[in-house]
Amino acid sequence: MLTSKLLTLVLVVQPGRVLLGMKKRGFGAGKWNGFGGKVQAGETIEQAAHRELLEESGLTVDKLDKIGNIKFEFIGETEILDVHIFRADSFHGEPTESDEMRPQWFDCDKIPFSQMWADDMLWFPLMLQRKKFLGYFKFQGHDLIVEHKLQEVNEV
Repeated sequence: MLTSKLLTLVLVVQPGRVLLGMKKRGFGAGKWNGFGGKVQAGETIEQAAHRELLEESGLTVDKLDKIGNIKFEFIGETEILDVHIFRADSFHGEPTESDEMRPQWFDCDKIPFSQMWADDMLWFPLMLQRKKFLGYFKFQGHDLIVEHKLQEVNEV
């Protein structure tokens, strides 16, 4: 029986570039990723996205656009990760390193996909084009996708 864990992911995008964070510890350490994490009790998904972005990057945003929802299954694990993905096009503050993440801007044509989760190269282009999407990825370990579905949708 699989259980579900609710998570958020925020991508801060500026014309021609995107802010990613190098994960320093925990799940996904050593990979570039957006900013996010677990939704806590009593918190909405959007409140969690705002909180995690602030904790991990030092940034606040007025508006989050929900752009995607991906469910991740890892063979041998009992939890499905239900990740709600947001895009922010404006922000307040300066990206600041935290205990968990080291933020860095990347030009959109130089995104370090080889140092990211394998699924990112499949859905990132949709996110950068502001296209909404739903997805499912099944991983063997943390690097090999054994099954996936990804579809563009009108609403998430």
